[in-house]
Amino acid sequence: MEKILLVSEIDHIKNYIDKYSMDHIINGQIDKFESHARFNLLSFDWHDIDAPQEFPSQIIIHFSEKNIFFICEDERSLKKVHKLFKNDDSIEKMIYNFFAELIKEDTNYLEALEEEITETEDDLLTSSKKECAKEIIAYRRELLQLKKYYEQLNRIFEGLVQNENNLISEDSLRYFNILDSRIDRLFSNVLNIRDYVTQVREAYQAQIDIEQNNLMRVFTVITSIFLPLTLIVGWYGMNLQMPEFSWKYGYAFVIGLSLLISAICLLIFKRKKWF
Repeated sequence: MEKILLVSEIDHIKNYIDKYSMDHIINGQIDKFESHARFNLLSFDWHDIDAPQEFPSQIIIHFSEKNIFFICEDERSLKKVHKLFKNDDSIEKMIYNFFAELIKEDTNYLEALEEEITETEDDLLTSSKKECAKEIIAYRRELLQLKKYYEQLNRIFEGLVQNENNLISEDSLRYFNILDSRIDRLFSNVLNIRDYVTQVREAYQAQIDIEQNNLMRVFTVITSIFLPLTLIVGWYGMNLQMPEFSWKYGYAFVIGLSLLISAICLLIFKRKKWF
């Protein structure tokens, strides 16, 4: 018997699963993989790569030698299971086909995501820094969700390939091993992309630091130029009878001296390539 239903409809299959499974499904206490004498119980939070902004939706699979039930948290996951599920001549092939279809496009999605991150890295020097920061945060969140997602699938397939209750035939086990290896590669790809995003974030922070250093250099140059001019102002601002006060060229002399000092400072800074 095969059936796809919502958690709220679980009473429809109460005659086919034991009370332990019923209680754990209703109360949300299922481990990611549970192997029992006559059935296996799987649970994972499905991450929709077509709508990564959506919250993960739980999918529960209960299967034995004769029955398989897909129990979905909401309508979105229900539609997904209906789309992927293919009726076959054996329970194990149904499970294999479901998970094979579930992760079929994930490799292409991760490659496209990596290309987007590369474009973001290239735009660091031209785009608004605020926009780049938002994109990096979004990438980190999505990759965290994908990491959790593939960790769950890894745990499920580790239990399936161990096949403690022999619900999967030896011929089919090799196909499950292939899927297990594929999920391992997807998980490794996610970890590699997370490291790449970390490098992009560090490059972004380095760019911000460079701009701040350039800004501080400008302020330092301006301060250095006006420091001797401030000294001149303070010197001639003293309430003393200086000889220059009675000199008819005194005012022009102070102006010329100030311009000369500013020019000398700019020349020194230019030669030292401070700006």
